[in-house]
Parts: sequence; C-alpha cells; structure tokens
Amino acid sequence: MRREKDFKVEAVGRDQGKLFHLTEMSAFAAEKFAAKVILALMKSGVKIPENVKDAGLAGLATIAMSAFGGIHPDVLMPLLDEMMECVKIVPDPRNPIGSIRALVPEDIDEVATLLKLRQELLELHLGFSLAAKLSNLMAEAAPEEVQA
Repeated sequence: MRREKDFKVEAVGRDQGKLFHLTEMSAFAAEKFAAKVILALMKSGVKIPENVKDAGLAGLATIAMSAFGGIHPDVLMPLLDEMMECVKIVPDPRNPIGSIRALVPEDIDEVATLLKLRQELLELHLGFSLAAKLSNLMAEAAPEEVQA
C-alpha cells in the first residue's frame, strides 16, 4: 500500500490554511522517475557515483538536490510537473474525503507552497526528512575539533 499524508499550509500568505493530500508514486512510477532524473543529471555533466544504486532514492535525491541547477529547463520542468501529480487539493478540509480533487495551477498562489509541497513529497517517498539527512551528513563530514 502506498504511503499518503496530508499537508496543511501553516505559513502566512495566500495559501495559509489550504490542505493538500500527497500520495506516494507506485514502485514502477518511482523507478521510471528516478531513471529520468539520473539521465538528466548525466546529460548535464553531473558525475554519478558508481555506487548510486546502493544509495537508493535517498542518495539520488542528495545528488539531484545539489545538481538540479545544471539540468536544462526543458528537461527539468516535466520532472517537476510529474512530482506534482502526487498532490491533490482538499478544497473543503471539513469534508476531506468527499472533496479531494486533482490539483490545478490556480490552487497554489505562493511559490513557497510549491517548494514546501516538493519537500514534503520527497520526505514521503524517502521515508525521512531530506533536510535532516543532509544536515546529519554535513555534521559527519565536518572535521572534529582539536582538543588542546
């Protein structure tokens, strides 16, 4: 069964209070999406470590987050759109089950909401917070303090 979660926008702005329903991609869809991301990264000149398959989706996400800037917009935009296919809006939070519908561009008014939804989607698919994982990796890579 695919993981699902609801995300309510708490940030002050035009989207505050809106409720979104996120659903994990199927294994087949996630595999195809990951392959497209890897190919896009390779075409943009990013070096993909040979052991990326051992790192799983988390390793791919870490590499991708640091390299998305090098992907041509014609390749990146469809990938971003594909991510958003996992998001539905709940126009009536008092009746969440009866009012869930497909997302349309007019449902989101703030860029920050889009970014937060993408972050929530990554966390849903990875099973952990990518920001926390990156923070932990950076802490592990930091040189230890020299004791006097």
